[in-house]
Amino acid sequence: MSVIGVIGDLLVTAGVLVLLFVVWQLWIGDAIIGAQFKDEGRQLSEQWNADPPPVPAPSATASAPAQPSAPPTADPPALDQPGDAQVFGVVWIPRLGSDYHFKVAGGVSSSRTLDPIGLGHYPDTAMPGQVGNFAIAGHRGSHGAPFADLPSLRIGDAIVVETEGGWYTYRFRNLEYVRPDGVNVLLPTPQQPQIEATDRVITMTTCSPRYGFSERAIGYGVFESFTPRTDAGPPTSLTSGAS
Repeated sequence: MSVIGVIGDLLVTAGVLVLLFVVWQLWIGDAIIGAQFKDEGRQLSEQWNADPPPVPAPSATASAPAQPSAPPTADPPALDQPGDAQVFGVVWIPRLGSDYHFKVAGGVSSSRTLDPIGLGHYPDTAMPGQVGNFAIAGHRGSHGAPFADLPSLRIGDAIVVETEGGWYTYRFRNLEYVRPDGVNVLLPTPQQPQIEATDRVITMTTCSPRYGFSERAIGYGVFESFTPRTDAGPPTSLTSGAS
């Protein structure tokens, strides 16, 4: 075989190896890491269910009979801002699969939060259920790609943020695309710097297109209710998907 033939064979082999690596990075690797993240989210949820927060004891002067559990409320408890990479919740999106449950932690750095954990909370934005903008980020084309299918959400789809104390249910409202420097989506009232926040919203940010960085895909939702963990199980929004 000639030298040129050997070089040609080596180039073909190298091309096949590069193609296999790309396939691994874009699909197989994401599927494996995504499955691991989902399993970690499920385990955390099961841990919280097995060891729920204590129910406050009644006062010594209380004499009225016990009342049944309160229904889901639109006035939820406030959560403290998490530390960097501190896990505080699990995000469920039934539209994206019954196994969609990714952990969410403080911060949006790739190295400390998005790559090893899944979803990250923008520091100093609102926490779940608070008036203002609860803003989170996730990869769309790597490291488990939790927001790979964000653009497929439909109006009314449930976005549920589970914490140790209960479940915060939002309903998907709309999707828009912005430039990478479009930081106004993180304002208390997204894209409205002059308007004081009066609503409770969730903002989900990710790259667009899936394997590119030219834009950001932004998904918005509006708060619906909070269901305490001390009630009789999780909210129906975890299984009903869209309202």
